[in-house]
Amino acid sequence: MKAYLFSLLKPQTLSKATKLLPHQHHQCRGIIAKVRLKWVKNRTLDHIIDTETDLKAASLLKDAIKRSPTGFLTAKSFADWQKLLGLTVPVLRFMRRYPTLFHEFPHARYANLPCFKLTDTALLLDSQEQNIHQTHESDTVERLSRVLMMMKTKSLPLQSLYPLKWDLGLPDGFEKVLVPNYPDCFRFVKASDGVPRLKVIHCPDEYAVSALQRSKEGGDVGDEYRQFKRGQTVLAFPMSFPRGYGAQKKVRAWMEEFQKLPYISPYEDSRQIDPNSDLMEKRVVGVLHELLSLTIHKKTKRNYVRIIREELNLPHKFTRIFTRCEYAVSAGYVA
Repeated sequence: MKAYLFSLLKPQTLSKATKLLPHQHHQCRGIIAKVRLKWVKNRTLDHIIDTETDLKAASLLKDAIKRSPTGFLTAKSFADWQKLLGLTVPVLRFMRRYPTLFHEFPHARYANLPCFKLTDTALLLDSQEQNIHQTHESDTVERLSRVLMMMKTKSLPLQSLYPLKWDLGLPDGFEKVLVPNYPDCFRFVKASDGVPRLKVIHCPDEYAVSALQRSKEGGDVGDEYRQFKRGQTVLAFPMSFPRGYGAQKKVRAWMEEFQKLPYISPYEDSRQIDPNSDLMEKRVVGVLHELLSLTIHKKTKRNYVRIIREELNLPHKFTRIFTRCEYAVSAGYVA
């Protein structure tokens, strides 16, 4: 269905668990701090981001039309949504690009006011989407549980979850159509400031095992994971450098030192770690690696991570790792 939807979005007019140990001897700044890697443009990733930006915008507009009591949206109602949808063109122009999904017609009272409703094709695709959500609901619950488990309070404000809805594959209105079906897993709570939060209250123990740990459990790397479980906390990230980077002595030295740092599970308490240490930098990479592994397209926006930075116990300047650890965050891509 995804491939079919991509084809519809082709523009018809010309015009991105292990127990925490106090590794105090690693909480310092050494060779890692001295390495800065230049950004390398990746045309393949850029194309994926551009394509999926249109897909996401079309899906969000589809959901907005469905929620509308009139069954349509006026051009005036979505005039200021361009930034919200991540578009580089006005929303009206964007919707007119895809008449296969959005049917334009004049307002009954104001002839010069364009209106849009869903086409039969869009309704069919929406029906298929709802069937997919139902079929894979258990996977969605697991992803949501893991994300909440990574937070200091095992909870997040609903307003912080909404931007991640698309990336996590949550259904529209998940707080009403999904969460109430799992009272043993989730609970709505109110913070001291009165903001509603979603809290995970129970989940299987295996949810606390990160994607990196699971990837090391079998095959040729099984011995590495068994040593890790016995208390030897070094667990290496898979890395892939562009041509030329891996051959640089400074980069190779940084890579070797970085991989020797202990691996801290993103599901463990990290408040004892110095936020300015190399160990915290290794943990930041681990947190981002796990977060991206939980997203559908293995990518998300930096601003979405900034929203939950404090909940994840990430340092204020956590984005500095993108200048040297971009190849270690190999589960996905942070736009």
